[in-house]
Order: sequence, then structure tokens, then C-alpha cells
Amino acid sequence: MAYALAPQSPKLVLVARDSHRLQVVAKHCQKLGASTFVVPTDVSNPEACFEMIQSTISKFSKIDVLVNNAGMSMWSTVEDVQDVCQFKQLMEVNCLGSLYCTKFALPFLKKTQGRIVAISSMASLTGVPSHAVYSASKHAMNGFFESLRIELAGTGVSVTIIAPDFVQSEIHARSLGADGKPLGLFLADHDSFLSAKACADIIVKAMARRKRLVVTSLRGKLGRWVKLCFPRVIDWMAKRGVEEAYRQK
Repeated sequence: MAYALAPQSPKLVLVARDSHRLQVVAKHCQKLGASTFVVPTDVSNPEACFEMIQSTISKFSKIDVLVNNAGMSMWSTVEDVQDVCQFKQLMEVNCLGSLYCTKFALPFLKKTQGRIVAISSMASLTGVPSHAVYSASKHAMNGFFESLRIELAGTGVSVTIIAPDFVQSEIHARSLGADGKPLGLFLADHDSFLSAKACADIIVKAMARRKRLVVTSLRGKLGRWVKLCFPRVIDWMAKRGVEEAYRQK
């Protein structure tokens, strides 16, 4: 996302936990034409989110766009999970982190009639076996941002929800297993997934057009309609897709 936006010469606030990797991204964005400000932040901490927003205002005096893109994943059946604290961790990062940042940025976004972008998932539109808690966190995101969109009607602030299909990123290898440890494995078809660059380009276009919802794959778009008419077909497809992924790993 940062690399896709940088050629527009924006002022980018880069937020994540890893300060070193943020600096690497910042330097590359600067070469592409952006001004950058690095704010190492754990979005699961509401106080840290508040300080991040305040630091942004102190640095640049306004916020035009907020992109909620922090996330983590978990692959395990609910029954096999060994420690239910993993449920809390996923909800804090995937859902509450976006809620905290959005809440604290809202007064400034209203001043600029800005844009809010929520990076959800195709898993937010249906259930996915062995992915239940991740799906739950993304369903919660959708509910929050769809409700917020209605609350913000007339303010000029837009809300764009992005529901990507599988994307080539580290999230799969970093996904937690039943024991709470990263799996360390990419899914079998990883190389065929949408590239991070292509996904970022889709998001940037959707942001510019203030789209309501963008589903990045054809099967995701078709699946929404099939689910309405033949919900059991979608359940079967989701189950089959996960079983194939596990067989091939």
C-alpha cells in the first residue's frame, strides 16, 4: 500500500510494530517521492493508537486517509485450539485495532472530509472452516464499518471495505496453529494468489473512487450471490478448498 501510494508524493505515516522494517519501507517510499513519518505501534493497545494519531497530527496537522491494514491469521479448528487467549489476540489485532485507530482519527477525518479504508477479507462474507476466529474478527470489522458509514452520512467522510481473496504475503506463514505458534508454512497455491502489488493497486483505486465494498476475486463476487440462493454449496466449497490446501502443504 505504501509503495503504491508513494509516487503520488503523499505524506505517509507508517505504522507497525517492527521499527527496523518500517524504516526500510520509509526509505524506499522516500525514493518514490513520498514524505514519511514512522510511528512504531501495537494497534492492540488503545493508548498506543491514541498516541499514534496525536503524533500524526503534531507532525502533519491533518489526516486525509486512514487505512486499517493490521492483521494476523490462525489456521485451526475451534476444538483443537489449545489456549483460548488466541481468540482474544486475533480479535484485538484484526478488529479492535481498527476500531481504536478509527475512533481516535474520526475528528480529524471529519475536518478534511477524508476517507477510511478497512482491509477485511473474503472470509468476512462467509464462514471458513479451520479459520473460524479469523472469520469472526473480519465479520466484526464489516459490521462496525458498515454501521459507521451510516453514522457518518452527510459528513463527507467515506468508508471503503476491501474483501481480498488470498494474497501473496507473509500472513499465511505467520498464521497461528492450534498450539499458538506460527505455522511457518505457505499454503500450497501461494504463488498463484493475487500479488501484494496488484492488491494494493486495487485498493488505491477503490480509495480514490470512495467505493463502498470491493471484492478482489471473481469467485468472491459470485460466492456472495450463490450464498443467498444455495448456502450449502458455499459451505461445501469452503470445506473442500481448505481440505485441498492442507493436503498439498
